[in-house]
Amino acid sequence: MAVSAHDVARALRARLPGIGTLKLQKLLYYCQGHHLAATEEPLFTETVKAWDNGPVVAEFYGAERYGAPAPEPRELSEAQLNTIGYVVSRYGALTSRDLINMTHNERPYKLADLDREPGTSARIEIEWMREYFSSEGAAAEDELDIDPDRLQEMLTKAEERRGQPGQPDSIDRILERIRQLSA
Repeated sequence: MAVSAHDVARALRARLPGIGTLKLQKLLYYCQGHHLAATEEPLFTETVKAWDNGPVVAEFYGAERYGAPAPEPRELSEAQLNTIGYVVSRYGALTSRDLINMTHNERPYKLADLDREPGTSARIEIEWMREYFSSEGAAAEDELDIDPDRLQEMLTKAEERRGQPGQPDSIDRILERIRQLSA
């Protein structure tokens, strides 16, 4: 179930203290795109738009800029947290300028920007992001052919185990689970 961009931003800020507005906006876009590719469901409900400096979640930006109250915080699922963690690990070390340059060269932004006048905005369609992040925007460094049904089963089991006592998984155990998903 999709949450608010406010919930995703809280998680990003917890992982990247001091993150600036531009970088936060680009990471929200990447979170939405990668989550769409992985689950075929939006991560958050707000629309992503093309602005002069790249993708922006305009409703979220406006609420923060003008001090509108944020919606009641919602707990993020394991899959949602995994998406955020992946985006932070893949893009978190990049600068705002790096992210602006990257997004300007990606198909979803380019499609929205085709007829957009400077200083205006245009919607970046969900389907454009899903398609792009499922193909050329997908992770190239560790391409695995993961069965979506097995992944969903693993995430459901992880959700059921949440809150139960236990030891954190080692990196080796996590990698073994991922290999099992692609077998």
